[in-house]
Amino acid sequence: MQRFVRSAALAAAGVLVAGLAAGCGSSDDGDGGDGKHPSATAPEPKPKPDPSSTLPASLTAQKLDWGRCKAPEGGSAPGSEWQCSTLKVPLDYGKPDGGTIGIALIRARSTGKGDRIGSLLFNFGGPGGSGVSGLPSFADSYDALRERYDLVSFDPRGVAASEGVRCRDDAATQAAEKKVDLTPDTAAEEKAYFKDAKDFGAGCAKHSKNVIGHVSTDDAARDMDVLRQVLGDDKLHYFGVSYGTELGGTYAHLFPQRVGRLVFDAVVDPSADSIGHAENQARGFQRALDNYFTSRGQDPEAGSAKIQKLFERLDAKPMRTSGDRKLTESLAHTGVLVTLYSKQTWPALTRGLEDAEKGDGSALLQLADAYNERDASGRYSTQSHSQRAIACLDTKARTTPAEAKKRLDRFRDISPVFGEFLGWDTAGWCHQWPVAGLHGSPEVSAPGADPILVVGNTGDPATPYEGARKMADELGKDVGVHLTWKGEGHGAYGNGSDCVDDAIDTYLLDGKAPKDGKVCS
Repeated sequence: MQRFVRSAALAAAGVLVAGLAAGCGSSDDGDGGDGKHPSATAPEPKPKPDPSSTLPASLTAQKLDWGRCKAPEGGSAPGSEWQCSTLKVPLDYGKPDGGTIGIALIRARSTGKGDRIGSLLFNFGGPGGSGVSGLPSFADSYDALRERYDLVSFDPRGVAASEGVRCRDDAATQAAEKKVDLTPDTAAEEKAYFKDAKDFGAGCAKHSKNVIGHVSTDDAARDMDVLRQVLGDDKLHYFGVSYGTELGGTYAHLFPQRVGRLVFDAVVDPSADSIGHAENQARGFQRALDNYFTSRGQDPEAGSAKIQKLFERLDAKPMRTSGDRKLTESLAHTGVLVTLYSKQTWPALTRGLEDAEKGDGSALLQLADAYNERDASGRYSTQSHSQRAIACLDTKARTTPAEAKKRLDRFRDISPVFGEFLGWDTAGWCHQWPVAGLHGSPEVSAPGADPILVVGNTGDPATPYEGARKMADELGKDVGVHLTWKGEGHGAYGNGSDCVDDAIDTYLLDGKAPKDGKVCS
């Protein structure tokens, strides 16, 4: 089972998607060729403990031991300009003098081409995305910002190197992909679907019992404030993408007086509960798929109907591929959907659908594997484990199977292609989860905070555009500044709009926010 709410995982997926669309290429690792960091000798900023903090000074004034980064699991080590360290934070903020947990960090020091502002912290989404592996992948997009900021990211608690949650092994993951129908249409399939959901949660409790109750977004936001103090910044400067906007909004609510220059891009609707969020995504992905068909001169309704028929055939009989695995209906859902995150990957969707019509499911399976972070040897990342643990701790909602079934017609009306999956997911995602949830929807009001730039993309499939305006409104009067981009894809910055990039750079570098309501076409 896989929820479609991610951004960070697409750094890896994008390489394969682009290759399927236009052939393979190569990229520079950003090392600059000489292995030297231009500001390696710059003095470390002195930590400034927050006097309002109730945490012990052993945490707020700790000194980070920065050193060369090791290769993350399943990846390669970043270039020599990257440094890694570990931050100690309380496992339970209700017991600040109790046990601690390590938060994995990565940074690239400012190039020193302008007056240093401080550190700029990034979260690329998920929840469950690794910032330690993600930031080097995206860093070229932030060259202008690095002139005056140290670029910093982290693995949130419960993610990857920060006590990452693990719920099942690779063999069980692959077995579930093969046997569990994510859009069940018989009593037996429903039983298997919900048994798998229950087993997944039980596995999380068994293998990650020490952390599964302490991986909430509130906890991660408090970790960010410890990091702010340890990095020596009076205020937090932050760039959040996708789920990172929810994390940033939570931080702003908890620490409004510590808000510096915050950018939220690809914004999660803070007013939506779990049902509303699923409806938003069904609407957003269908909108992106319709735009894809329109761009090809095809009727969106007819195109969607053709994909539905493909799914029906796969439901009855999975399709052969070039390997020993077969393309199931559920994997085809994922393979279609991953290409909608960016307009640049629409050609990969064309190829995948054309090959499937010829009876070859290889391309769609490769796309699904890229999104699910499955490598050629059959190993999977644990991002989906962390994602589920964080999301189910955050939300009180526990939709029953009967309630989900009653809503299926509405979900199908919203999205003929993705609605049924997302409708079932409202019940399956946190079914019999072993830890009670905390909230109905995230609280992001931040009275008295400095202006926060909220960027919405009208063609965003995963975090539909409407959520940006709602985030800006809920942050509060004179706090949320709404910027619109009339574009396609998940996120706006670095997606081809000079108008968007200039507005964000000016805000982060000069502290000048655009006028609320500005539109970039």
